[in-house]
Amino acid sequence: MCMMTDFKHLQAAHCENGVTTNLLRSVGVGGLTEPLAFGIGSGLFFVYIPLLKINKGPAIAFRTMPGLIFKRTCKSLNVPVVRKKFSNKEAASKFLDDCLQAGQPVGCQVGVYYLTYFPKEYRFHFNAHNLIVYGSRGDDYLISDPVMENVTTLTKYELERVRFAKGALAPRGQIYYPASHVNVTDEQLRKAIKTGIKRNVRDMISIPGPIAGVKGISYTGKKIKKWKDKLGSKTAGLYLAQLVRMQEEIGTGGGGFRYIYGAFLQEAYAYHPIDELPEISKLFTQSGDMWRSAAVQAAGIYKDRIGSQADYDMMGDYLLEIAEIEKKAFLALRNIKWNS
Repeated sequence: MCMMTDFKHLQAAHCENGVTTNLLRSVGVGGLTEPLAFGIGSGLFFVYIPLLKINKGPAIAFRTMPGLIFKRTCKSLNVPVVRKKFSNKEAASKFLDDCLQAGQPVGCQVGVYYLTYFPKEYRFHFNAHNLIVYGSRGDDYLISDPVMENVTTLTKYELERVRFAKGALAPRGQIYYPASHVNVTDEQLRKAIKTGIKRNVRDMISIPGPIAGVKGISYTGKKIKKWKDKLGSKTAGLYLAQLVRMQEEIGTGGGGFRYIYGAFLQEAYAYHPIDELPEISKLFTQSGDMWRSAAVQAAGIYKDRIGSQADYDMMGDYLLEIAEIEKKAFLALRNIKWNS
């Protein structure tokens, strides 16, 4: 049996941004771009949770919780959403086939480790990747993974395996999609952009406690300076490897997300011609450059090319400086006088 939806694959820098953009475009939101989806969904974030371990390292995130970009963007644009999880694999498979039979492409949360089309060096136990299933042909499902240049396929067994991956953030067969075609006006986009920026300001500078937002970046920088003595070189190196993995290998990572947010502010200027927006955008480009430099420094340590206490201090100083840049940027966004 062959089931095919009318779907156009578009490559993106990050999986959930791409799934959000592609699914919404498929229901008529033609003006949406990846930066706009990321910004409207308030996707920029940072959190360091030392007590939660993923792949033997502390949980570190450079973006908001999985699923929130799609949820927030749809809500801001008044797009109704269907989202389901399953305890039964057969029920999950039937629901997917019913969607495809009705011509509905769907987003799926999956685990990375068993994605056969990923290079082996990119496969590890991470369960918050997103892709689109847009059809089937025989035993194969047609896959639009936004981080891939071209569409690909997974067998029924392969797709089921990644949809029901075990561990932290287990997807439980999760499926989501816009429930109907919509007409989104420029005025709706204007309001959604403003809402997204205000929410991201709150998330980055107003969350209590030391582990989230710009305070979380500063907190992590200070901790890194103590890792060598406290944890030993081997474990400290593993922790830095974890930071780089979460920054650079999970979608677009820390530096890339800052570039996308800078692009969002530039695109937002077309809807809100406020002179501060392009200037603040430059701060996020600067932050992105520094995150990339920090990743190079961290890689040098965990690959044993460098490893003195001075090297750890330099790594920590990168994050302290990044925290100041991002604090300056978000305070500037908070102080914007909106035209409407």
